[in-house]
Amino acid sequence: MPEQLTKHPEVTLQVLRSAGAQCGEGAPQAILTQCPPARFCKLPGGEVCVYGLADAPRMTQLSTTDWQAVQQALRPAAPPSNAFGTQDLALAGGALAVGLVLGVLLTRLGRRAAHKE
Repeated sequence: MPEQLTKHPEVTLQVLRSAGAQCGEGAPQAILTQCPPARFCKLPGGEVCVYGLADAPRMTQLSTTDWQAVQQALRPAAPPSNAFGTQDLALAGGALAVGLVLGVLLTRLGRRAAHKE
């Protein structure tokens, strides 16, 4: 039987009640025995335990590996390794500036040498 994690557990419990589930009424818990009674719902087809975000650590069906997979899925993707970063752009701009300065200096030196001859 499933454990459900939701940002709005009270709303979820109300929706289940509206569909005929017995929620928080002391129904016998045959499978989800560790579910807090206030969050337990009994339906004709089985049992459901509804957890809010603050109660997530109390869930029994998700392992540490499962939580790590969720955490990994929520991390922003790393930029491709061939993407330019801020430092790369700064270095390229600096190299361009040095190249321009050297070009100007060499041009002036070339003109002075030509005038001396």
